[in-house]
Amino acid sequence: MKRLSVLAVMLMLALGCGSKSPTTPSANPNQFKFTASLQPGNEVPAVTNAEAGGRGTATITMNVTKDSAGTITAATFDFTVDATGFPAGTGITAAHIHPGAAGSNGGALVNMGLGAGEIVLVNGSQVITKTNLTGGTAAQAQDMINNPANWYFNIHTALNPGGVARGQLVKQ
Repeated sequence: MKRLSVLAVMLMLALGCGSKSPTTPSANPNQFKFTASLQPGNEVPAVTNAEAGGRGTATITMNVTKDSAGTITAATFDFTVDATGFPAGTGITAAHIHPGAAGSNGGALVNMGLGAGEIVLVNGSQVITKTNLTGGTAAQAQDMINNPANWYFNIHTALNPGGVARGQLVKQ
């Protein structure tokens, strides 16, 4: 009986050593993904008016171009923003990536390029998608990758032109 057990183990090892496991595709080294949880309380100052119930999630994909040394030379951005909980009819007037740690404000760097009246949250919710947008320098793109918490994304409305919901970037 002991010989059968040893034979079974040897057979399993032989079969296991000869099999090839599937290879996992590597992640695209020129693509970086970020998310931001958009909350009115994260704005500086915090939003407390009629739009304070609005929130959202931003998913940002940064596509970079690198030179032969691996240094970033350019970047484009794809955005998907899921806005929800806003009063019906709220118009989103702008959406941007800004430099700035939590609690501080910074100028807009990458603009979603929303046109006047383009985004109206008819029922208070909508998914907004924009692709292949540019903004900022190669050095800023590298800093965003290295220090995502020093960057934030926010959306703006007519009632809250300084921003209605904001979230710090989190690299995925």
